[in-house]
Amino acid sequence: MKSLGKKIRLLRHQNGWSQEDVAKRLDISIPAFSKIETGITDVNLSRLQQIAKLFDMSVVQLLNFNDADEEKKYTTDLEQANKKLQERNNDVIELQKKVIELYEELRKNYAGKN
Repeated sequence: MKSLGKKIRLLRHQNGWSQEDVAKRLDISIPAFSKIETGITDVNLSRLQQIAKLFDMSVVQLLNFNDADEEKKYTTDLEQANKKLQERNNDVIELQKKVIELYEELRKNYAGKN
């Protein structure tokens, strides 16, 4: 069951939910949900159906969910987002340089008139 708990934890992270968020949605305590994620508690079929529905999956999809592939996809998505963020940071730096250049040009023109 530890593998199922890891899958549930990965799905929870992908949705940006805390353990508290999921526990509330399942109408259970946070410690009870934590035990599901860590594999301490076995999940009965009705709870499994409830969890699958929460993640908009069938029970079969949840059980067959390949966490290695999904984690790789999640990591790739994160790397792409970081790359885009770095590109935008570079764009901002270039725009800041242009603003400084224009400011210096205006300052020189103003100083030359006085």
